[in-house]
Amino acid sequence: MEQLWTWLPIVILFVLFFMRVPVAFAMLIATALYFVFSPNAMNVLLMCQKMVAANSSFVFLAIPFFTCAGVIFNYSGITHRLMVLADMLVGHLVGGLGHVNIVLSTLMGGLSGSAIADTAMESKMLVPEMERMGYSKAYSCVVTAASACITPIIPPGIVLILYSTASNVSVASMFYAGYLPGLCIMATLMILNYAISKKRNYRPSRTERVTPREFGRALLDAVWALMVPFGIVMGLRFGAFTPTEAGAISILYAILVGAFIYKELKFAHIKAIIMESLTATAGVMFILAGAQALSAYLTWERIPMMISEAIINGIHSPYLFLLIVNILLLAIGCFFDGGAAMILLAPLLVPVAQSMGINLIHFGIVMCINLTIAGFSPPFGSQMFTTCGICNCRIEDYIRESLPYMGALVGVLLVLTFIPGIVMLVPNLLGAS
Repeated sequence: MEQLWTWLPIVILFVLFFMRVPVAFAMLIATALYFVFSPNAMNVLLMCQKMVAANSSFVFLAIPFFTCAGVIFNYSGITHRLMVLADMLVGHLVGGLGHVNIVLSTLMGGLSGSAIADTAMESKMLVPEMERMGYSKAYSCVVTAASACITPIIPPGIVLILYSTASNVSVASMFYAGYLPGLCIMATLMILNYAISKKRNYRPSRTERVTPREFGRALLDAVWALMVPFGIVMGLRFGAFTPTEAGAISILYAILVGAFIYKELKFAHIKAIIMESLTATAGVMFILAGAQALSAYLTWERIPMMISEAIINGIHSPYLFLLIVNILLLAIGCFFDGGAAMILLAPLLVPVAQSMGINLIHFGIVMCINLTIAGFSPPFGSQMFTTCGICNCRIEDYIRESLPYMGALVGVLLVLTFIPGIVMLVPNLLGAS
């Protein structure tokens, strides 16, 4: 009977997942049944304490701060200026608007940190314009969803913060490690977009290259936005503020720039900003509360230790372990929200990675990229549903167009998995490894 209660909550959890019960509710129901009825458990107060602690963590405050900052950036005119700058840089190339889409996602990585937010924004801003320029709707949606995989990897990606918290790795180190992988994904997607656009004769968005005067004007206009990621990295490097404080500073900075420099942020926007921030943040924090309660059950039953021991006994090569982790995360991530999957799986996998001598910063980036790719992937990818829902694109058309991009993303993932020096270059240079 005791053995049954050890594994029953996990069985209930997956049954609820496949019944399409929201992730947070599924975790809470499975955990509550264990703490209320299991003869092994301490008491239900432990579950409640874990839930409260999850939303009282100083580190987790970075999530609502950066989410709110990303919303304000959209209303303040910062996002629009970044799009103009991206168009100046790459709009003259074959497949120009596809390149703009990818570069804008990279620039937005330093502002919003959320793949879903980036997908929603670019679906509204760029997909209609891409269709007008002759791109198919499905291809426009695929480029939008694929480029959003860059956003959480470029600091201050929320998934980076979640991994740091779950694995006790420095948030600043994860931030440093995210830049080069994000740029690698950007370059790969741009090369693929160029090849497909050349074959399909997708026109550039600009007929002429930008002149130095035009580029200088656009760069000067966008410099206030470009200072955000630079300021975050410098502030963390020199200890001026913590990642959580960086989120609060980003909000203040966005308000000042939007209201007094660009003069596009109005008092009337406050209600919409608050509602969008609350909606985006509440779901994540509720999942965090459920995940912390679930982790109390997992820890009490020593399930992470049992899984670690089983994997260690069966796998002795770190390379084989990383390959299996990639396959596992790509499969699981198709059914789970990336943040929820990170919170659930990091405590299980990190001890095994550590025992095999794998650098936890490198392992964290591998996990983050896996879960963002899964968000792009059929059948349940969150970015896929977001862009198809906003743009009224058929899922089957999206799936057909997504195959080359899926191959490209997985290719980058494998390179970064088995050549850790790429991921660790910036942390090593900054002495944060």
